[in-house]
Amino acid sequence: MKRDLHPENYRLVVFEDLNNGFRILTRSTASSNEKTKWDDGNEYPLIKVHVSSSSHPFYTGEEKILDIEGRVDKFKARAKAAQEAKEKRVKAAKKQATRKAVKIEKAEKASQKTA
Repeated sequence: MKRDLHPENYRLVVFEDLNNGFRILTRSTASSNEKTKWDDGNEYPLIKVHVSSSSHPFYTGEEKILDIEGRVDKFKARAKAAQEAKEKRVKAAKKQATRKAVKIEKAEKASQKTA
């Protein structure tokens, strides 16, 4: 086994789950600027986590909807909106081209009548 491979600064640390307030006292090398009091009256470094075994759906068996509208759905909605905008622009361009063609026809007929 290699020497000096493992860290030496293991100490007691409190990990707190921000979702449900679950706290656990364990040993870790993770650093923290915050401190908290534990049940034994001592003060320990506090590390806040967003997911732990007490709130993760795999361990709790509960399904949580983290994002009501997922990334794929958002992408599809943006693509659909872009397609609709493109179709609207094409339709407007065709309408404008038709108007120009009608104007040109009227101008040609008027010039033929005067000639």
